[in-house]
Amino acid sequence: MPLKDILVHLDATPRCATRLQLAVALARQHDAHLIGLHVVDTVLPVMALADGGGGGALLGDLIEQLRQEGLAAAAGVEAEFRETLRREAINGEWRLVEGSLPDTMALHARYADLAVLSQRDPDDAASGAGLAVEQVLFAGGRPVLMVPYAGTFETIGRRVLVGWNASRESARAVADALPILAAAERVTILAVTAAAVATPQGEEPGADIALHLARHGVPATVLHMTAAGLPDAEVLLNQASEQAADLIVVGAYGHSRLREWALGGVTRTLLQSMTVPVLLSH
Repeated sequence: MPLKDILVHLDATPRCATRLQLAVALARQHDAHLIGLHVVDTVLPVMALADGGGGGALLGDLIEQLRQEGLAAAAGVEAEFRETLRREAINGEWRLVEGSLPDTMALHARYADLAVLSQRDPDDAASGAGLAVEQVLFAGGRPVLMVPYAGTFETIGRRVLVGWNASRESARAVADALPILAAAERVTILAVTAAAVATPQGEEPGADIALHLARHGVPATVLHMTAAGLPDAEVLLNQASEQAADLIVVGAYGHSRLREWALGGVTRTLLQSMTVPVLLSH
C-alpha cells in the first residue's frame, strides 16, 4: 500500500522546521497528502505549575492564559506550514486541536499512513513531541517516523537499514515501510544473533525476509552479525553510521511493567540515542 497521507506534528519549537522538511520530502516522493497537526495542550504545563493547594479560580485563569498563548503561537506555525505547502506544491491541510498531546496525536495517527514526530530533547522540558511517542506507537496503530532532536538530514529513505529479528514487530515494521523500501537506492537487512542462542531465523538469518522483499521488487543485502557483547541497539546504530544510512526501520517493543507502556531495551536505546531518523512499528 503506498503512502497516501502523512501526519506531521507541528509546534513552535526550533526542530519543527526539520521535522516538516522531512515530512514534505516524503509527501513529495510518494505524492501523499500532508497533514500538519498542532495541539494546544494545557494539561502538562498546568500539572507542572499547579502547587496542589487549591485555588480553582487561579488555576482556571492559568489554563486560559496558557490556552491563549498556545493559540497565538499556533498562528505563526500555521502560516509557515501553509507557505511551505504553497512553495513546495504539496497537497495538505492544517489541523488545530485543543487537548492532551499524546492522546490527540494517537487519535489522528489512526487516519494516516505514517506519523512524523521528533525525538525528545533532554534539554528542552517544554518540547512535547517526544512525550507522545509511546502513546502513538502503542495506541495509534500506525508506524511512527522519529526525527532526531539534533542534526540535519539532507535525504531520507535512500539508504535504509532494517533491523531484523524475525519477530512480529519487525515483520510489521517491514510491511509498514514497504513503500519507502521500494523507492530506496539501497536496502540492508541487519540480523544480529547471539552465537550460542537458537533463533527462529533459520540457518541464514535475514535471508527469508530478503526473499520476501525481492518478490516485492525490493533488492536487499543481508548482513548477519554475531553479538560480541554489545547491545543490539548499539550494533544497529554503529552499522547505520558505517553505511551512511539515512533511515533505520525497526520493530518497537513494549512490556506492561511498572507503567502502562514500558519500552523494550532496543526501542528505548534507539529513542534516546538515534542519530538518523527511525521508523518504528508495533
